[in-house]
Amino acid sequence: MYLLRLKSLLQYNYIYAVLIFVALLTAYVRINLPIRSQYSLDTKEFTGVLIDKKIDGDKFTFTINGKEKIRCTYYIQDEQEKHYLENLDLGITIKLLGQLSKPPNNTIPNAFNYKKYLHSKKINYTLAVEKYQVINNKTSTLYTLKNFLISHINKYKSSNYLLTFIIGNKDQISDEVMGHYQSLGVSHIFAISGMHVSMLSGIILFILKKIKLKDTLCYIIVIVIMLFYLFITNYQASILRTVGLFILSCFNREFDLNISIKNILILDIAILLFLNPSFLIDIGFLYSCIVSYSLITYSRLIKGNYIAKTLKVSLIAFLFSLPITIVTNYEFNVLSVIDNLFVVPIVSALLYPLSLLTIIFPFLDEVLFVLINLFENISKYLPMLNIIIPKFHPVFIILYYILLLLFFNTYQKKFIIMIILMFFCIKYVNYFDPSMTVYYLDVGQGDSVIIKYKNKCVMIDTGGTLSYKKENWQQKKAYNLTDNTLKFLKSIGIYDIDYLILTHGDFDHLGESSNIVNNYKVRNVLFNKGEYNSLENKLIYTLNNKNIKYYNDVANINIDAYSLQLLDTQLYDNENDNSIVLYLKYYNWQFLFMGDAGKEREEAIIAKYNINNIDFLKVGHHGSNTSSSKTFISKINPRYSIISVGKNNRYKHPNDQVIKTLSNSQIYRTDEAGSIKIKLYKNKFSIKTFSP
Repeated sequence: MYLLRLKSLLQYNYIYAVLIFVALLTAYVRINLPIRSQYSLDTKEFTGVLIDKKIDGDKFTFTINGKEKIRCTYYIQDEQEKHYLENLDLGITIKLLGQLSKPPNNTIPNAFNYKKYLHSKKINYTLAVEKYQVINNKTSTLYTLKNFLISHINKYKSSNYLLTFIIGNKDQISDEVMGHYQSLGVSHIFAISGMHVSMLSGIILFILKKIKLKDTLCYIIVIVIMLFYLFITNYQASILRTVGLFILSCFNREFDLNISIKNILILDIAILLFLNPSFLIDIGFLYSCIVSYSLITYSRLIKGNYIAKTLKVSLIAFLFSLPITIVTNYEFNVLSVIDNLFVVPIVSALLYPLSLLTIIFPFLDEVLFVLINLFENISKYLPMLNIIIPKFHPVFIILYYILLLLFFNTYQKKFIIMIILMFFCIKYVNYFDPSMTVYYLDVGQGDSVIIKYKNKCVMIDTGGTLSYKKENWQQKKAYNLTDNTLKFLKSIGIYDIDYLILTHGDFDHLGESSNIVNNYKVRNVLFNKGEYNSLENKLIYTLNNKNIKYYNDVANINIDAYSLQLLDTQLYDNENDNSIVLYLKYYNWQFLFMGDAGKEREEAIIAKYNINNIDFLKVGHHGSNTSSSKTFISKINPRYSIISVGKNNRYKHPNDQVIKTLSNSQIYRTDEAGSIKIKLYKNKFSIKTFSP
């Protein structure tokens, strides 16, 4: 009786529309509520189960599950300890002593937000571990099986891709390779998704039915295996969504509920959002949901031969996931639909099935390894046409989906034309912005400034993190500080850099210049006077290969409606005093960028130029006592002083005396305020900070 009523009720589509609306609204409200944690920041001692781990050089990053999940970091003391930690089993119980802290927000606008990422994993705090102690080496049966599988995979030459396809762990694939897949717009195929889980469950069902087990028993066995697979993959949101859909489909079939597959998907998504609202900000979950919904809804269009079907699947997935791609990366590869014609069949029909077989038949590892390397090399030649789309208001996402749905339901080309026009307006709206914006980016103990005027961009220094000599076991994976800068540039609609000005040859000012030049269109590079050092010569080699113009003897740089004047360009006997010092005047607003120029250079500037009442001063040499003399500061009389400096830096910048000297101005420090944005109009300006 009750089953019949439920079955009748579940046939109404409006039930699912209401359900998903309530689920989305509830999730949105819940993720914006203040965090409620089982721990306080004063807590020093923690006990929990080790649920994941990663070692990069001398850095051990792991997660424990105690009263709640905590992301932990420990710096390894020696190679013997590293070997010990590498062999720790997941599932053991560990006791930790350390300092708890809240994860930081991104201090560079629109860049990767670590706090939101951890929030999507239901992690509220990070822990700087001082001491650790394993208090129970015993693991549950599930963890014993998981440890065995990981240990087994790590013996293979193809372990990086096996871990990706089987465990869902992409850490072992190099950042360069994953970055290339991302630029191609095909990185989604390497995340465990509906395709992989469906293939795995399909293989298991096929085997079970071949041995003539009853259907109900077959589905029960597959569900149990899928639940274990969820555990193996750390309950990743996209896999939860896929396994949930499979389980609900089994119930639908078993109890003859007659619910359409589209409504089962909606029910699946709603249940998961009710259980964990943080999935609403999980990119993998969003991709999985929107692509699955679009392919199910428009499955009637996927007809023709194999190539035609693959092209249509790729096109539908591309169009429906496009807003997520843009919001995540601020660019997309127009040719990714074509690239997927190559990538999807190879991964889904060859590499993934072969990975499953390799786990059972180790001799296939050699074949898989050769095919993976061949695939990586061929993929480098796939066509790319990346289009940058700056950050836009969420209302455009709603408008996009309305127009896209109208197109798919009417097939009228005018809706696609309207979408193209909408993106065209978003892309080129900067050309009509009358303001100038100056960003002092938080790049740690270094300098980097972006000056943006309409579609023109000047970048002053890139920042750079000094690395110290370490033993081989301490070496970490290569990391580019300016990857966040590049993402930021895309997000504000910068399509090329007109001038990259490198004030001098110190690493903390030009150390990241090669990454900028190799990954962004740079028209001109300006060096300071004096002999080129090894860092500058290395960059010049790259500039010559890319036919990028460079100079080291310029008095003025004219950019559209404004110009940058280089002050006192005589040659000094040290690199800091040879820094390029820039003066910018926009309407009546005055800027001074001091590089690392010292007191001798300051004296020469005030003797040669009548500069006073500076509105915005980029303080010299990160606030060191070698710069910012009382005489100089008194003469230029800055209204705002910006100090680019790293948190807890080893040089103890800025100097207390310098802070005192600057006390008549309002001081902003990147270690406290994060990046600083100054937006200027003719008669007004605004200052915004991006604190951690």
